Amino acid sequence: MAGIGTQLRAIRLQWGLSLREVEERSFSLAQECGEPTYQISGSWLARVERGKHELTIPKLISLATIYNLPPEELLRQCRPGGAALPHSNQFQGQGPNTTLLLAKGPLEEQARYLLPDGFSSDLPPEETTLLPPEDGMQPSQYRRAIIGRRDRTLDPMLRAGSIIKIDTQKRAIQWRKDWANEFDRPIYFLLTHAGYVCGWCELDRDSIWLTLVTHPLSHAASQRWRYRKEVEVIGRVVAGAMRFVA
Repeated sequence: MAGIGTQLRAIRLQWGLSLREVEERSFSLAQECGEPTYQISGSWLARVERGKHELTIPKLISLATIYNLPPEELLRQCRPGGAALPHSNQFQGQGPNTTLLLAKGPLEEQARYLLPDGFSSDLPPEETTLLPPEDGMQPSQYRRAIIGRRDRTLDPMLRAGSIIKIDTQKRAIQWRKDWANEFDRPIYFLLTHAGYVCGWCELDRDSIWLTLVTHPLSHAASQRWRYRKEVEVIGRVVAGAMRFVA
């Protein structure tokens, strides 16, 4: 355990997290996993970082999860073989407060999956296309699609060739009060009689008509369909990768 307190403090500062923020994240993790021993207090962590307190395995697992560290990097210092980190979909979205160059860990794995080194330089297709599930993958609530050259609905915010990730369990159209700016505004992936399209959506008060709202710089025309009769909401876009250079 020698030196681990100093190492943990350096990692926390690199992530731009205060002791209180680590405490809050550990509380969320403990609640989600149903494991109270994952909870960490700020004062306790301060003592650990100063070498004034011993670090238990559950607390180490919690910190490794919060700091996006592979289990072996910290757990091997406590016992041979390490331990599995808890799986938490909620926690995957809680990144650092500062910008980091990813080198390892779950966040780097997610980034490499979304933006592989062999990112295709081929021209995007004419039409927006829903990509087939990968061979050998377990059924998932997520699907991926590529924005076609004719789909200028959210251009230049979402350009042709962008790869998007769609949560097929999030199909409800949110109302205006649920978002504050265009980057918070939900993006939906739709299937119409003419094919797939991706963009912002609005429902009328009676939920009869769904309107596809375009980006003001796209110069594309808005479209409207009868909700659930002429258009199907495949899901909400939750992530994406966009090319900046050819």
